Amino acid sequence: MSLFYTESKKRGEPVDKVERLISIIMILLKKDVVSSTEFAQLFNVSKRTILRDMETLSLSNIPIYSVNGVYGGFGIMNEYKVDKRLLSSSDLENILTALGGLEQILMSEEIERTIRKIEAMVSPLPRKDSIRLSFYNWEGRSELHPILKTVQEAILKRRLVSFDYTDKNGVATKRTVEPYQLHFSESSWYLKGFCLQRMGYRKFKLSRINNIHMNEQTYIPRDDLTEQEQEAGYQPELVAVKALISPGIKDQFIERYGQKSIEYYSAELFMATIWVPYNNIGFEFLAGFGTKLHIVEPESYVEAFRNYLLEIVNKYQ
Repeated sequence: MSLFYTESKKRGEPVDKVERLISIIMILLKKDVVSSTEFAQLFNVSKRTILRDMETLSLSNIPIYSVNGVYGGFGIMNEYKVDKRLLSSSDLENILTALGGLEQILMSEEIERTIRKIEAMVSPLPRKDSIRLSFYNWEGRSELHPILKTVQEAILKRRLVSFDYTDKNGVATKRTVEPYQLHFSESSWYLKGFCLQRMGYRKFKLSRINNIHMNEQTYIPRDDLTEQEQEAGYQPELVAVKALISPGIKDQFIERYGQKSIEYYSAELFMATIWVPYNNIGFEFLAGFGTKLHIVEPESYVEAFRNYLLEIVNKYQ
């Protein structure tokens, strides 16, 4: 825990009472007895403040006990402590690795604090860094952070959010939504919720949201969650497409569709059988492989894809 608070002091960040109480519990779960002097020095508060913290924890039914004498201090009853055998060092490192990846995507202060707390609770933890996750450091991600934060808070407080929304066709509307879930897919964030203008469940891409604010009005979550998943999580029609691909992009198809999607065709080509949307989303995905991919069937998809490419060519004539 000292690592987290050393970093906090360096940044000049105040440690509020709630955070201090949580940290005291974590330290006592890790150690047998800690003196009030040690706590006071760690959090840069008086010993009287620490004594009040211990009284608060006891009143909250946390089984704190005190030990008198030179080597005295405070501890937590053993029955309250988690059996450390439940999580090995490897388990904890895996948790930190997963949280580290989520931190890169979400850039959340809450996730950062959670990571620091876990590191402190299990330290010294030999970080092997055997797994490293990397994501594009797009500037637009930082611009989405205030929207993410507002939606997260609204979901927790069950409050409506209002915003200006521009759909994929460029049509702008004003929406008021009961927010239920933030969803990250591929490289984009989405808000799933009930739209009061459309009186139905919808999915909104966060990068198309502007001027969002959380309303004072609260809402009661609706019971028809199955309908929510069906409507807000709508998936376009998928078509089985066969395409000849070069060995250089074979791994990308295996990662997305699995080994079973690839068959040997010739010394220079593989045959890939994949399911893709029969719309511009599917066309854009396949066009990204350029000349390394050649769709062979179904003929209707080949024709639609050809027309899509011709529209692109015509823009440059």
